[in-house]
Amino acid sequence: MQAYEAYIDISSEVREALEKGKPVVALESTIISHGMPYPMNVETALTVEKIIREGGAIPATIAIVQGRLKVGLTHEEIDRLGKAGQDVVKTSRRDIPFIIAYKLDGATTVASTMIIANLAGIKIFATGGIGGVHRGAEHTFDISADLEELGRTDVAVVCAGAKSILDIPLTLEYLETKGVPVVGYQTEELPAFYTRKSGHGVDYTIQTPEALAVALKAKWDLDLHGGIVVANPVPKAFEMDFDTINHAIEHALKEANTRGITGKESTPFLLAMVKELTGGDSLRSNIELVYNNARLAAKLAVAYTKL
Repeated sequence: MQAYEAYIDISSEVREALEKGKPVVALESTIISHGMPYPMNVETALTVEKIIREGGAIPATIAIVQGRLKVGLTHEEIDRLGKAGQDVVKTSRRDIPFIIAYKLDGATTVASTMIIANLAGIKIFATGGIGGVHRGAEHTFDISADLEELGRTDVAVVCAGAKSILDIPLTLEYLETKGVPVVGYQTEELPAFYTRKSGHGVDYTIQTPEALAVALKAKWDLDLHGGIVVANPVPKAFEMDFDTINHAIEHALKEANTRGITGKESTPFLLAMVKELTGGDSLRSNIELVYNNARLAAKLAVAYTKL
């Protein structure tokens, strides 16, 4: 028995799938507690799980519930996190031991979801967008722990690129330094969350989940540790106007600076303000890109388990 097994509860469905070599897709829980209001957050989380199942894989939503690392939440646990909202602790790598020690509920970020998924043996993870280097980081040193985790943990992260509120060029530079490949799925340009384009290229473009699965297996078979960013553009029908979203982001950044909002509180604040400034259009875009990422992640998990 590994020491970490004393802290982790894997649902019977997820455990059986892993033991039988069936495809499993990890899902984060910050989007439930901090991403949108109740009950929309719960409805979205359950729809994402449904999409994963329809794609032939088993969903494993990850969180910490009363100090236990949970891989595969029940509907009741998802509802618990959704109702509690921002009272649930937003949990990254540094927070995990203390959430356990105090038997708290923790909503897992990209970084902590990667850690727990890796402990469980899950290699594919679907989310909205990754964190990164924040604008003005040359003064604040505000850099998401997601980037460090991508440099060390063997999990592929299917996302709609880096969040638009970030400094995307610096985020790409950081990922390059950490040896993390940024792969565009059927695109040569890194998507920027709400928009399909950012003006910055990806390292590689891959056209099929099968080709991507081969690359993942080769990377990890060769002990080239670390994750891969799988950048999957938001569907065109739900893409936001580039100028509109960037104007909203600039306004939100100024407001955050005025209020002195920094660190892990900055992303929820900025996304909420962008939602307000766009009349809710950004939230619809956010939901649809998560659904789109779930579809691709299921296909990728199926392809990976066949190798």
